Amino acid sequence: MSHAIQDRPVTAAPRPGSLSHARLPRWTPAAVAAGSIAAGVGIGLVAGWHSKIQWGMIAALVFVVATYALTTKVEGRRQAKDRVATSIVWVCFVLAVVPLLSLAWVTISKGIEVLDGYFLSHSMNGVLDAEAGGGVYHALLGTIEQVAIATVIAAPIGLLTAVYLVEYGGGKLAQAVTFFVDVMTGIPSIVAGLFILATWNLMLGFGPSGFAGAMALSILMMPVVVRSTEEMLKLVPNELREASLALGIPKWRTILKVVLPTAIGGITTGVMLAIARITGETAPVLLLVFGTKLINPNPFEGAQSSLPLYVYEQFAVGTDAAMARAWGAALVLIAFVMILNLVARGIARWKAPKTGR
Repeated sequence: MSHAIQDRPVTAAPRPGSLSHARLPRWTPAAVAAGSIAAGVGIGLVAGWHSKIQWGMIAALVFVVATYALTTKVEGRRQAKDRVATSIVWVCFVLAVVPLLSLAWVTISKGIEVLDGYFLSHSMNGVLDAEAGGGVYHALLGTIEQVAIATVIAAPIGLLTAVYLVEYGGGKLAQAVTFFVDVMTGIPSIVAGLFILATWNLMLGFGPSGFAGAMALSILMMPVVVRSTEEMLKLVPNELREASLALGIPKWRTILKVVLPTAIGGITTGVMLAIARITGETAPVLLLVFGTKLINPNPFEGAQSSLPLYVYEQFAVGTDAAMARAWGAALVLIAFVMILNLVARGIARWKAPKTGR
């Protein structure tokens, strides 16, 4: 018996690397990207193309093709398809980020020339548009007041509408509200301005004011708030609602104390998106606010200005001084929206329910 066991052939153990495939080094994507950029620039120069956008498009195409070819040769066609999908995602990300960075760089480089304390604390009163000097204080004040009034009008209405659609709605009324919200999402800003002009100004006889412009901006803001809040409320787990109701807590209190605090981060983000949507609008302000060079702190009476309207007016003048003021006002507008976003995110994080013990 022992001799029989000893005479059996011994099978060699499989090598550790026999079941593994060849893999590209981790630095391969970076190397391929660098080579693609060099190839894009070289092809563009040889072809006589002076547009850097064309160079970038060629580099992106070379990057995807080179990634597929190299991965197919080393790792196989299946892994190559996966890497190509990842490469396309990265290319789309770069194509989305580059224009934003370019816009920010141009605005900062041109607007920083006039951005100082004098520019932020003075108006255009007594300053000709073609002359140097003047500031943006009156436009900044008008934008703050108009956006604040529009937010006070649109945010509660949009929030309550979304709560109704998610927590209570289910019949024909909810379907009608959803339909009209979808329709309002695509309304051009000029249509909202014409509606307020026809009702508030022409029918009721009120004159131009910041409040009229704020009402038009609130019409544009409401559907964004409704849609974003509705989606955030749908993400709240039903188990939280059921647990609260099982304790005998009324539904309205469950919504107020459980549902809304859970979704406060997303709701705040949606409101900020709506604010960013209306902050740069010019058409309703041009129709209803008219614009002025004077400082008017009263949004309910008299013409006002705003940052988008100020940029439009200065750009239309076309002189070097006016263009500098336009770039400075554009930079102030971007900073204004950025500060609002940072404040809103801080509030959302502060009010969000704490996790952990």
